[in-house]
Amino acid sequence: MKVILVDDEQKFINMLEKRLAMRQIQADVAFTGDEAIEKVRNTPYDVAVLDIKMPGISGLQLKKELRALNPNLKIIFVTGHGAGLESGEDPAENDIYLSKPLDIDILIAKLNQVAN
Repeated sequence: MKVILVDDEQKFINMLEKRLAMRQIQADVAFTGDEAIEKVRNTPYDVAVLDIKMPGISGLQLKKELRALNPNLKIIFVTGHGAGLESGEDPAENDIYLSKPLDIDILIAKLNQVAN
């Protein structure tokens, strides 16, 4: 399984990448939506773990951009802001949302669920 982690909180995302690596899950990191778009353009990821609230492009908008590049990309949203939804943006009913602080075992279970 190839995963991309996208969050503007660099310490959080770097720690998450290391914790996944310890469990043999390969993950790349991106700190901005633009960086994530560039990486997805060049690498076939299975799952994207996206923060909902980031400077610039929101996680919900980023989902649309990434799916345009990779229609089979699975999405898991992570938020520290309650529902974390911007005004006027509706989540898809089948999207997965996890709250920060993130339980690594729950994330791994959800990664395995969407990747299969």
